[in-house]
Amino acid sequence: MTAVPKKQFYSEAEYLELERAAEFRSEYYDGEIFAMAGAKFAHNCVKDNLVIELGRRFKGGRCRTLSSDMRVNIPRAKAFTYPDILIVCGEPIFLDDKQDTLLNPTVIIEVLSPSTENFNRRGKFRRYQKIATLQEYILVAQDEPLCERFVRGEDDSWILTTFDDPTGQFALATISARIPMADIYRGVEFPPDPPSSRPPGRRDIPR
Repeated sequence: MTAVPKKQFYSEAEYLELERAAEFRSEYYDGEIFAMAGAKFAHNCVKDNLVIELGRRFKGGRCRTLSSDMRVNIPRAKAFTYPDILIVCGEPIFLDDKQDTLLNPTVIIEVLSPSTENFNRRGKFRRYQKIATLQEYILVAQDEPLCERFVRGEDDSWILTTFDDPTGQFALATISARIPMADIYRGVEFPPDPPSSRPPGRRDIPR
């Protein structure tokens, strides 16, 4: 994401007015607006695979998936974001009657990209922790078989479980759903060099 070079700071109301009329999506952090860049094939493939597989498992139940067109407001963090995938269990609660800004996600899933990985792990995660209804935060790599699941504890600590067996399964903790890793990464070709050997990507986003 890159900052919009028009005005240094915007109110939340100004952001919403601009965003609802905009052709492209932008996120909002502490008064600044950041335009969202497009995603590569592997990123979209992993995201779409997860949406399909989760949708199958939630069919007829109380939980549903929403993809990256649904905006989330975090009032305590003065932020508006577009997570890659949302899971909502029960009745969705919206900011207003336009029903385009969700307040009560149960699970948030972000597919990692080189340019946003550090922010997703740190600054964005800290903001997501301020959502009272959020029970799980999941980071999914696009260039290796790796899913990291953070689950909120009773004391508001976050417990990490790593899923990195390409022949195994990924499992949600607070919802009954398991997905083979092979189905998450269906259609994805991994690069020959591991992610840890590549230089970090550019970060034009708040920390």
